[in-house]
Amino acid sequence: MKTKIFKLSIALAAAFALVLTGCSSDDGGPAGPTCSDGIQNGTETGVDCGGTCGACPVEATCDDGIQNGDETGVDCGGSCPNACTDASDLTSISPITEDLELDPSIAYTLDGAVSVENGAKLTIPAGTTITATAASGDETETYIVIQKGASIDIQGTAADPVVMTSNNQTPGDWGGLVILGDATTTKGTDATAEVGEFKYGGSNDTDNSGTINYLIINYAGAQINPESQYNGLTLYAVGSGTTISNVALLNGTDDGVEFFGGTVSASNFYLENNQDDAIDWTEGWNGTLTNAYVLHTEAGFSTAVEADGDNNMPTLENLTVLSTVGGTALQFKKESGATITGLSISGYETILDFRDGGAVSNVQIEGEDSDPNELYANLATVDINMFSWATGEDITTSANLKGSVTSDLTLDASTAYTLQGTLSVESGATLTIPAGTTITADVQAAGATSTYIVVQKGGMIDIQGTAANPVVMTSSGETPGDWGGLVIAGNATTTKGTDAVAEVGNIIYGGSNDTDDSGSIDYLIINYAGAQINSESQYNGLTLYAVGSGTSISNVAVLNGADDGVEFFGGTVSASNFYLENNQDDAIDWTEGWNGTLTDAYVLHTEAGFSTAVEADGDNNMPTLENLTCVSSQGGTALQFKKESGAAITGLSLSGYETNVDFRDGGATTNVTVDGVTIDVDAAYDNPATVDVTIFDWATN
Repeated sequence: MKTKIFKLSIALAAAFALVLTGCSSDDGGPAGPTCSDGIQNGTETGVDCGGTCGACPVEATCDDGIQNGDETGVDCGGSCPNACTDASDLTSISPITEDLELDPSIAYTLDGAVSVENGAKLTIPAGTTITATAASGDETETYIVIQKGASIDIQGTAADPVVMTSNNQTPGDWGGLVILGDATTTKGTDATAEVGEFKYGGSNDTDNSGTINYLIINYAGAQINPESQYNGLTLYAVGSGTTISNVALLNGTDDGVEFFGGTVSASNFYLENNQDDAIDWTEGWNGTLTNAYVLHTEAGFSTAVEADGDNNMPTLENLTVLSTVGGTALQFKKESGATITGLSISGYETILDFRDGGAVSNVQIEGEDSDPNELYANLATVDINMFSWATGEDITTSANLKGSVTSDLTLDASTAYTLQGTLSVESGATLTIPAGTTITADVQAAGATSTYIVVQKGGMIDIQGTAANPVVMTSSGETPGDWGGLVIAGNATTTKGTDAVAEVGNIIYGGSNDTDDSGSIDYLIINYAGAQINSESQYNGLTLYAVGSGTSISNVAVLNGADDGVEFFGGTVSASNFYLENNQDDAIDWTEGWNGTLTDAYVLHTEAGFSTAVEADGDNNMPTLENLTCVSSQGGTALQFKKESGAAITGLSLSGYETNVDFRDGGATTNVTVDGVTIDVDAAYDNPATVDVTIFDWATN
C-alpha cells in the first residue's frame, strides 16, 4: 500500500510540474522531453524515460505468474520477498538407469514420462515436491513409473511429506505413480499393463520395489479411454518386501489406489474425493490394507471400495468410509471378496453391492458372512486427524451412533456424534463417554421414540464430564420430546419383580442385587428428551429402571423435556447435584419402591403447563430427599404423592407454587416427613433456598 501511495504522489507532482511548465512557456506549447531533469514531461511515459527517451524499467510484480522487473524467476528473486529455488524437469533425465537421489531444495517439474529402469533406485527425500506440467492432451504421457526390478525410496515425514501434484490443480492432470513388481498375479508372468504397455508379474511374492512413507499424490487419474485410466497410486504385482505407509491420494479422476495382483501390504491411507473408486483391487491381490480412511464430499464417484476378479481374500483392517453425498460404499464383482475387521460406514445409500451376484460368504466382516442389509454404522475405527500431515488441519469429525455395543467402547470428544436410532449397550459391555463429548439426536432418522441410548441390564456406562467440559446429549430439532433420552436398566429390586418389562423399548430390568453397579455419571446435560409413546407411556430425560446402589450419579442437568426430568422405577441408586429446568411433566418422579437418596436438587419452572416438581407413586419405601429447592414463576403444584407413596425430606424450600403439597389419592400424611416432622399440607415451606443455583453454572451458562 505504501508503494502505491508513493507512486500516486509522484504522478501528482509530475502533473503539477507540467502545468507550471506550460504556463511559463513563451509560445504556450507543450514542453519537449528532457530525459534528464527528474520530471516527466514531453513524450516521456515515466520520469525521464519512455517516449523518445530510453525505455522505462519494468517493475517486479511478484504475483502475476510472469518474470518481470528485477525478478530472477517467476514472481521470485530480486525485490520480491521470496527467493527463487532451482528448478529441474525430471523428464529430461529419463530413463533413470542408475541410482538417483533428488534434492528437496529443487522444484521439480514433470512434463512427460519418467521411467526408473531395472536395477536403478530413485530416492526422494522429505520435503521434495514434483509438479506435473503436462500440456493439454499429454496427461496420459505424464507419470512416474518404477519398472519391474527397479525401486523407489520415498523418505517423507509428517512434517515434510513428499508431494506429487499438478500445476493446473485439476483432477486427471497426470498419471500418478506406477510401480511394477515381480509378485504373482492371475495375469501370469510378464503381463502387459492396461496403461503404458508396462510389463509386470512373476513368481517372487516377496519382491521388494522399495519404500514409500509420507507421500501425497494429487490431481492424478489421467484417462486413456473409458476402460483404461491411470490412478493416483497403481501397484502392479508388487511384492510383500515393499513397504508402503502414510499415503494420501486426493482429487483423482480415477481410483485412489489400485492393486493389480501382488502381495504387498500397506497402512495409513487417506483417500479423498477420488472420482471412481477410492480403493480398488483385481487379479488376486492378497495383501493387507490397515487403517484406511475414505472421504467423499463430491457427488458422482463410483465406490469407496471396488473388488474384482478372483478371490484371494485380501484383508482390510480398520476401514472407515464416510460420504456426505450418498453413493455406494463396498462393491464386489464376480466372486471377489475380502476379510474385513474394524469397519465403519457412514452416509452411503448402498452399503454392500454384489454386482454380479457373488456369494456374500466371500466377504467376511468381523468374522461373519457379510450382510447386505446391515448398515455397519459403527464408530469411526480410523481417526481422520492422524492424516493432518496431508490435510493441513485438525478436523472435527462426525460419526453416527446406532445399534448394539457388545464390547467396551470409548467415544472421542473431538468427534461430533449423531444418534440415528437406538444405541444399546449390551450386557458385559461398557460405553465410556469422555468429557466434552456431544451427542445430537437426529430427529428425522428413526423417529423420536426409537431414538435413545439404553444401558441394558448387565451393561455399564461411564460418563466422564467435568464442570468445564460436561457431556452433552441434545437434539438437532431443539424441541422438547425430540428423542428418548438416556435409559439405564439395572438388577436391583423393584416391586415389579425380576426381569420386568419396561413401559418403553421392551427393556428387561430388575433382580435381587441391590448393590448392582451400572457405572458412573458425572457432569451430564440432557436436553429436549421426553418422546411420547402414548398418553400413558413416555420417555424421560434420565430413566433409571431398578438401578443399584453401586452406580454413581452426580452433577446432572435435565432441561426442556416433554415428560419427566428423572424417573426412578424401583432400585436403590442414590444421586446428587441435580438441576431440572422446564420439564413439562414432573421434574423428579419415582415409583415401584425406589429407596435411594437424592441430594441437592434444584427444580426451576418458568413455563406454564407442567405437572409437578416432585411426583411419587406406588409402594412407599421412604426414599430420601436432602436439600430440595423448587422455584416456579408459573404457579402449579410442587409436591404430589399418589397412593401410599412417601419420602423423608430435609432442607425443603418451595417458592411460587399455587399448591405446595398434594396427596392426590388421599394417602396418609405420615408417609412423608419434612425435617423429621409429618408434612403439613397447609405449610408454605418457603424457606430460603437450600441449594445454591450457581453450583449449576456449568449447565446453565
